[in-house]
Amino acid sequence: MNQDILDQKQAVIDEITGKFEAAVSSVVVEYRGLSVAEVTELRRALREEEVELKVYKNSMAQRACENAGFGELKDQLTGPNAIAFGKDAVAPARVLAKFAKKHKALILKGAVVEGKVVGLDTVQELSSLPNKDGMLSMLLSCLQSPVTSFALAVKAVSDAKAEGVEVVEEVTQEAPVVETEVKEEAAPAASE
Repeated sequence: MNQDILDQKQAVIDEITGKFEAAVSSVVVEYRGLSVAEVTELRRALREEEVELKVYKNSMAQRACENAGFGELKDQLTGPNAIAFGKDAVAPARVLAKFAKKHKALILKGAVVEGKVVGLDTVQELSSLPNKDGMLSMLLSCLQSPVTSFALAVKAVSDAKAEGVEVVEEVTQEAPVVETEVKEEAAPAASE
């Protein structure tokens, strides 16, 4: 083979390897049977989530998987495949799974999430999660709930005292703790 051709192929392999290493999540899909309009629709949906969908020759993608340390994924790279590279751990899986529900021709095959090769079950689980902003808002609401409840209780007590209503404090009486001393018996002296 000509050295220029080998250099061009190595450049493509290096590009794919770099994309695998830079992406937080990469999902391999088979797109056989999708029309051009459907692929365009899929690319548009992925682009909105900052996910890049690329089609590479399988032999080059397999070598890139080995270079990136994801050798287990190369078995999934047969047939007409595309790889979605995302900056978010769940965005590629979520968009692709949603699209696959409407278009049965799109088949999810496998993925790399945060440096680990995962199977189809994990991809399906990831697809049900919200994006990073959605997860952060859920966490914030969980953290905010006890503070809000406490603030409302303090406000209710303050309002009740301001109106002259006597606030009754509920005191629970616990059983007294009985302390007992444990006397240690002297160990018999060892005879010499």
